[in-house]
Amino acid sequence: MAITGKVTVLGSGTSLGVPTVGCDCDVCQSSDPRDNRLRPSVVVEFGTSAILIDTTPDFRQQALRFAIAKLDAVLFTHAHADHIMGLDDIRPFNFRRRDPIPVYGSPETIDSIQRAFSYVFSDTPAESMIPKIYAKTIDSAPFPLLGLQCVPVALQHGKGSVFGFRMGKFAYLTDHSEIPDASLDLLSGLDVLFLDALRHKPHPTHSTVERSLKYVQQLQPAMTYFTHISHDLPHARTEQLLPPHVRLAYDGLKVEVELGA
Repeated sequence: MAITGKVTVLGSGTSLGVPTVGCDCDVCQSSDPRDNRLRPSVVVEFGTSAILIDTTPDFRQQALRFAIAKLDAVLFTHAHADHIMGLDDIRPFNFRRRDPIPVYGSPETIDSIQRAFSYVFSDTPAESMIPKIYAKTIDSAPFPLLGLQCVPVALQHGKGSVFGFRMGKFAYLTDHSEIPDASLDLLSGLDVLFLDALRHKPHPTHSTVERSLKYVQQLQPAMTYFTHISHDLPHARTEQLLPPHVRLAYDGLKVEVELGA
């Protein structure tokens, strides 16, 4: 029997967010709520379980806004600030469980998190509450996660490398400038695919709308959502230029997904 669940987009914006501080462009001043974009993250919920992908600096706001009541695991794509700096805000979720929350990332990502949040991993007894987590390093090998098979998908992020993740017929790929051929082979037969599409103008570390449309044409998922969107892309006007099976993600978007057998 298939395992089905729901993906909620907690944030669909860039590292600066949209509106961008001090910017008076049309998108930053837009009254369309879909043009208000917190930093990029999703939560995957199925049965009684919830998996968070990245803890953005906006995570507390996101958790309150979308009524996230529990967390069972956190997947980290990479260690840039807009993807990890909300880690301390998982503390309220520790109230609801006896065991520490497992967090998964590449060795480089876990090392960066341990340095940025050294107090979380210190052997010195804490005088106040700190996040209760335990770190698990992953590589490109699939691994079991709460009854699912999670497949890390290696991506190029400029000169760096990051992970996307596939679970069943759903995959979430953010912060990529290029998807290597070996990773494209992991992305066939998808119902729902999230792709980085920062803007139209080329960027050294992110995909453009045009490049991501080429990935869509190559991979042929049933539905694709572009994320990590800058203030260069007004939601309504950009969607008018996209094929019907490609949409822009927006904060609060909820998508039903098949996560495994």
